Amino acid sequence: MWDNVKDDIVWSENGDLIFDDTVLDKRFSSQIQGVRSQYSGNAKAVIKGIGVVSCVYVNPELNRFWEIDYRIYDPDVDGKTKLQHACEMLSQAHFRRQIPFRGVLMDTWYATKWIMLVIERMGKVYYCPLKCNRLLTESDQPKTYQRVDTLAWTSDEELAGKRVHLRDFPKGHHVNLFRLQRSTPRSEPDVDFIVTNDRTPLTAQVVQEATDLRWKVEEFHRDTKQLTGIEACQCRTARIQRNHIGSAILVWNRLKELANKAETTIYKLKHGLLDQYLIQELQHPTLKMVLA
Repeated sequence: MWDNVKDDIVWSENGDLIFDDTVLDKRFSSQIQGVRSQYSGNAKAVIKGIGVVSCVYVNPELNRFWEIDYRIYDPDVDGKTKLQHACEMLSQAHFRRQIPFRGVLMDTWYATKWIMLVIERMGKVYYCPLKCNRLLTESDQPKTYQRVDTLAWTSDEELAGKRVHLRDFPKGHHVNLFRLQRSTPRSEPDVDFIVTNDRTPLTAQVVQEATDLRWKVEEFHRDTKQLTGIEACQCRTARIQRNHIGSAILVWNRLKELANKAETTIYKLKHGLLDQYLIQELQHPTLKMVLA
């Protein structure tokens, strides 16, 4: 994956790495290796499928993104969790490949103390959504922890955030907490709680713009499923499944690069491939249906 995409990426010192996972639906399979029961956010249920943990690089200045790494979630084979896969890809991007990036974006599942402290030791910033039951305390309050969704907010804190200490973090470790209203409510409550270690002066609008970039990985997952047939392989062996997944992601990267050059979407690019063929067949059909 890296060898095929690294020369196409437009790097930025303000770039971001995004980590998230998806489940390739194999609910009607019974013999495919690597398939396990796991929760799918798309299906909103536990289904049988193959888990894929993705690492997407975003250039916020160009509003473009690339898939640069991925891992197959198969703990029965390697014993690794999704968090370990994400941490391995993060370390490889920073230490081995020396990719220029400033921030790390992820879902609530990855917003753990372990990964957040690893990011801080790298000298990077993170923007992490918290679950509503995450325990914390305000920096100027006694150490009585409470759920994040029970905090009281002033009008100034709504704009500039507040300093808090997350439970189980080192003593004196504080982060900035923001409460952002969802533009399209998905569940109760209709707000997102975002923490960041960014020490620069921030406003709720700046944090909203930063966290909105996280949906690029969701766009990538949607595109691969709708355009590349990444879920379609029914071969039983794990090796062929891995080859198919890798090939599908390579196809997406290539389509995305061509779409950027053509200044169009990958949907128009792919569906447009058949336009001339269909016009020609309608005008001069290869198989003529002539009634006897």
